[in-house]
Amino acid sequence: MKHRNILALSVLTLMCPLASLADDHAAETDADKPNEFTLAAQLLTRGEWRAGGLPVNEAEAETKPEQHALFVMERMRLTAGYTRQALSMKVTAQHSGVWGQSGKGTFNLYEAWAKLQSRQGLFAQIGRQELVYDDQRIIGNNDWAMAAASHDVLRLGYDGDQHRAHLILAYNQNAAGTYGGSRYVNGAEPYKTMQTLWYHYQPRQLPLQVSLMAMNVGTQSELDDDDATMNQQLVGTYVKANPGKFNLEGSFYYQLGRNEYDLPIHAWMTAVRGDYRFDDRWTAYGGYDYLSGDKNYNVPPAGGFGLQRLTEINGFNLLFGSHHQFYGAMDFFYVTTYYGGLTPGLQNLYVGGKWRPNQKLTLETSYHYMATAVKVTDADKSLGHQVDFTVSYSPLRDVKLAASYTFMAGTPTMEKLKRADGDRFLHWAWISATFTPQFLKVKW
Repeated sequence: MKHRNILALSVLTLMCPLASLADDHAAETDADKPNEFTLAAQLLTRGEWRAGGLPVNEAEAETKPEQHALFVMERMRLTAGYTRQALSMKVTAQHSGVWGQSGKGTFNLYEAWAKLQSRQGLFAQIGRQELVYDDQRIIGNNDWAMAAASHDVLRLGYDGDQHRAHLILAYNQNAAGTYGGSRYVNGAEPYKTMQTLWYHYQPRQLPLQVSLMAMNVGTQSELDDDDATMNQQLVGTYVKANPGKFNLEGSFYYQLGRNEYDLPIHAWMTAVRGDYRFDDRWTAYGGYDYLSGDKNYNVPPAGGFGLQRLTEINGFNLLFGSHHQFYGAMDFFYVTTYYGGLTPGLQNLYVGGKWRPNQKLTLETSYHYMATAVKVTDADKSLGHQVDFTVSYSPLRDVKLAASYTFMAGTPTMEKLKRADGDRFLHWAWISATFTPQFLKVKW
């Protein structure tokens, strides 16, 4: 009996610390674990039918009058993320292309960055990363495009409760060479150097946000035997307010400096938009965009040559924005350049509405009246009337289905700009499926 008591006491003595360890382990939460690893994917497939909108190829139009384009594009991303207290890292591999494309599309490293952040809000982030600011009109990830947009930059900043300030620094080269100076031509980015300062203020007591942006973009000179870097600047502001059921936005940006041909730049844009939410289902909106254009804009007739002496650039350059969400869904005004790389600018007056009958389904329609900002030689400013219809449905939290149709009744000016053929009716439709599952999330 004595031996049994001693054995029982020994077992209890051994069990006590084990139980204590078990309690400590049970009390530990995921918030107490310093390391976190996630693995996620995105598969985006979109089929498009285009009948007009992009520049008309007159040579092909004579032999191939049926200019309707039908194709399917796809993007696949695999993203690995890691965080540990002040350190975070992200790597995203991406493949994008058209079904059946020669070479099977493009594979690249879309993101690869590391970030250090203090508890006081200071941070430093270096590597290839998305840049998304304000409404993405000037700097955005351009997610509509299959390749999207990321930048090789060093980003320094402070993210506080009411104040945020970011400094972005970039310097691009074609290769790590010994000779050749610092020339940068035909590179992956449209700029050689870029410096951006962004400040954002959001007071606690007011439904208001104000941003200020100053940017310098350096491009390689296109003049013969000139190794200089031409610098152009942008300054502007973005304001957003949410009083009650209203959502109001406004922006203004001005460009100056010199372009790659050493021409002075004087261009500007402004935009205003207002949304009113009747309830959780119905929202109405309207707005106006104005982007300045190059003066005395002229397109030569078929078979002719256009000679124009420019003394300055007045067409606004949207730089690195997410263009698709502005200027109508047909999306051809700032996707491709106009004749000679110049632009007649754009005026976009629009109204629209959204209806969400439930959390999974959204229907939207909008009307746009569009015109050039400057008068085109021997033509009016009016470009035409456009109507957009879009429906999106999310049967699961990581699955989204969407479809859209756009119709535009163009004008003789649209035809003169080589954006429409003789009947001046433009059509565009697309349907897409997006899958964004998270495969793994581990904390330890």
